[in-house]
Amino acid sequence: MCGIVGYIGPDVAYPLLLTGLKRLEYRGYDSAGIATKKIASEIGFSDSNVDVSDSILIYKEQGKVANLEGKGAELVGNMGLAHTRWSTHGEPNSVNAHPHTNMDGSLVLVHNGIIENYLSIKKKLEAKGYSFRSQTDTEVLVMLIDYHFQKLGDMELALRASLHDVVGAYGIVLFHKDEDKLYAARKGSPLVLGIGNGENFVASDPAAFLDRTRRVLYLEDDDILIVGKDSYELKSLCKHNGECIKRKEDHIDWDIAAVEKNGYDHFMLKEIHEQPVTLANCLAGRIDKMFGDIRLSINLPVSFVRGLRRICIIACGTSSYAALVGKYLIEKYSRIPVEVEVASEWRYKNPIVGVDDLVVFISQSGETADTLAALKLAKSRGAKTFGVINVVGSSMAREVDTGIYIHAGPEIGVASTKAFTGQVLCLNFLATKIAQIRGDLTQDEIRAIIGKLEQLPKYVSECLELSSSIENVAKRICNAKSVFFLGRGVNLPVAKEGALKLKEISYIHAEEFASGEMKHGPIALLEDGFPVVTFLSKNDPLFEKNLSSIQEAKARGAFVIVVTDHVDSTIALASDCSLQVPVVPDYIMPIVNTIPMQLLSYYVAKERGCSIDQPKNLAKSVTVE
Repeated sequence: MCGIVGYIGPDVAYPLLLTGLKRLEYRGYDSAGIATKKIASEIGFSDSNVDVSDSILIYKEQGKVANLEGKGAELVGNMGLAHTRWSTHGEPNSVNAHPHTNMDGSLVLVHNGIIENYLSIKKKLEAKGYSFRSQTDTEVLVMLIDYHFQKLGDMELALRASLHDVVGAYGIVLFHKDEDKLYAARKGSPLVLGIGNGENFVASDPAAFLDRTRRVLYLEDDDILIVGKDSYELKSLCKHNGECIKRKEDHIDWDIAAVEKNGYDHFMLKEIHEQPVTLANCLAGRIDKMFGDIRLSINLPVSFVRGLRRICIIACGTSSYAALVGKYLIEKYSRIPVEVEVASEWRYKNPIVGVDDLVVFISQSGETADTLAALKLAKSRGAKTFGVINVVGSSMAREVDTGIYIHAGPEIGVASTKAFTGQVLCLNFLATKIAQIRGDLTQDEIRAIIGKLEQLPKYVSECLELSSSIENVAKRICNAKSVFFLGRGVNLPVAKEGALKLKEISYIHAEEFASGEMKHGPIALLEDGFPVVTFLSKNDPLFEKNLSSIQEAKARGAFVIVVTDHVDSTIALASDCSLQVPVVPDYIMPIVNTIPMQLLSYYVAKERGCSIDQPKNLAKSVTVE
């Protein structure tokens, strides 16, 4: 959830840490802080916000990372930690900001996640004479490590003892003033080691250090990492013999430009316009027009796929709307019942799942806490698991039995755009491949599907040409107090996604309804000028029913916006404005119709002067429950 970056090497740490934090600010921006290691007596200080111990310098502020700029002359040293926070315990202020220290300032720690039993630990430590300055669980953890260090005299042993005491999720990096080492550990919150030339990094996301190195090692749950400037040791919390673990290093193949704005005003707009490319990347190598084949190796026994009687798809937020599209496609092609569940509900309801079931997990980050917990539950019940994931090497990618990457590249904007369309495309692959294995679609039908999927980048490029028209629509509805989104069938998930996008970044209340449900209550709220967004397709067998729904809204004074693949006099009379998209089959429609929804939410938020990439109270990857 929050952003962590640590550095040890020959260079001054401050500028590297600050740059890394800026790239990770999408993960949290309530407050930020940097700590570096240097002999304090060699430097003079004037700023009251700078804490001085024998060798550790800390500066932290409420608000965004930019508030840390200008401290390069003071925060000297060639080892350090930095953190940008999304608050869980305690209000966002400079006291609760990370890094946190022990009482004498000799031990510094940054932390992502939640220590669930921090209050009971805090009471025990207070009874032993410890006092606390902040409201955070993180300060409790650093005091606990200090307590064990005072008894054991060894930092690795103290860290091990402390982590055995805590319950919850964590990704932590720390150092002690008397050691030229960074210590790190993870359980449920991502960390990655960046391996450089005479220098090393530890971060919650490799974007923090990609301009320095692309050699990485992803930490797994219960890993402990000890990092020097030109070496590292990887150990396990579960093994007490101190033996090092050998694990294969990875190489990051995307460019640092992927996490820069490249001339766009916002990351969200950049990522909306990247979709023709990201969808082409997702398609690359996965369709074979000559043989009419989806090249997707799902690594499940053919007998298992042919015998499937039920599939469950688990996700959160935007990913759960992609899941609804997957449900529509699988049920249409193969007539297999599909349940779509929100991860935070499914994992707590004692779900009915077993060895005969396939459970599909969808997550952009591959680190979503609720979805990860649901994955572990499904595996414990013997179910086969399949992942639709963006981040290579993520926890979920390593845990699932098999899966598919969406290849969207890093998504920085908190409001998901290219990840959602990539997820829907991958679910097209999965639904078609299952139907192919089971013989539910003919070879000609599969060829037809492949032919249309291949044209997706072109269709999306055509939708992006609507930008100026959508910007004009945004100006007309930007002061609305509420907006309704209506959808039916495969467009209901698009309506849900449209409403979520508008809520996330413009702070306008928005709700979605199945088109036929508006007259069962919500229509009572309609009045003159009330914006209603809906979808019409000329090949939809329910075209007349959809048209009737918007005519009902229009008759009550609603300002009706229609996303449609054709405009005629009937649609013109029933709507106030229409946004024309390409004519596509139903399995592509959710991607094509989502593009105008993304642009509409973006331009409404821009008109309202909102923080588009970093909306209030939200973080990109929710790695806590």
